[in-house]
Amino acid sequence: MFLTLNMNFRRIFLVKCLLLLFPSVKCSVAKWIYMAVNESALLSIAVAGNVYDATWLKDRKKLIQIKDKKVKYYVNKEQCRCKIFLNGTLQIEQVVKEDSGKYTVTVYHQDGKLNREEDTMFIVQEPVPQPILSAECMNKTVSVKCEVKHKTKDETFMMELTQDNHKKIQKNATRLELHTRYSGTFRCVVKNQVSEKTAEKVIKCSGQMDLYLILSIAGGAIFFVIFMVLLIYCIRKKKAERLEDNDEERTMQARQAGREMVVRELPQVPCNPTPKQLRVQQRPLPQPQVQQQALPPRPRPRTQQRTPNHPRERP
Repeated sequence: MFLTLNMNFRRIFLVKCLLLLFPSVKCSVAKWIYMAVNESALLSIAVAGNVYDATWLKDRKKLIQIKDKKVKYYVNKEQCRCKIFLNGTLQIEQVVKEDSGKYTVTVYHQDGKLNREEDTMFIVQEPVPQPILSAECMNKTVSVKCEVKHKTKDETFMMELTQDNHKKIQKNATRLELHTRYSGTFRCVVKNQVSEKTAEKVIKCSGQMDLYLILSIAGGAIFFVIFMVLLIYCIRKKKAERLEDNDEERTMQARQAGREMVVRELPQVPCNPTPKQLRVQQRPLPQPQVQQQALPPRPRPRTQQRTPNHPRERP
């Protein structure tokens, strides 16, 4: 670790020494800048403070220059729509797609020696269109389509269609399809370096059942069958126990009744009955009394007024 740091420090120190010994060494750095249409762009340079002489070129054609704080245009100012600051930064207002290209800036010292040279790739892009998401259910699969309209030939963007763990990506396409066996939430993203737009939709096909739903229904059915079997078994067991208890109770009652009959059993009639026993046996059984119909009450005779008995006169 210490050896690696030591070597890096030596390399940095060597580069600094070369820059000090040879200040006219040419340094070129390339970078990329993306900008949307109708926005303002700033192309800066890696120089601290103000510069004495800086010239911007587009595709190797001079565009604008600042020297000793004086600005010089090499093209029409209105056509350029640009201006330069004292630190060498170039500003382009309301950029259009024709402003795309390779921009080069050269910076010189006051003594005419080259200070710095940088290349910048400037790309102007249109905002991506809004994607349209649609779906079609076919048998056991779901066909999802994502498409865009109003795409020109020179537009470049990325299309991405995802659904959970399923993902499909394609570059510079106007239509993207994804076929899957599962319903759910589908998301379509269209993006480039300056903009991004998304379309999201929940798609569920009628008649198509998810695997988890099928397993849940099957598990519920199995649980219901087991519950019904256990319920029937418990009912039958309770009924059998009740029948056994009733049989035991009846047996006990029969035994108890038998014992009572034995205890209450009358003595047997002797073979030669006495005349008294014969009379008792020959006595007719009492006939059940027939209830006489209730007759209506007879009218009571009117009571006549009795004449008072006078005492007889003695002769």
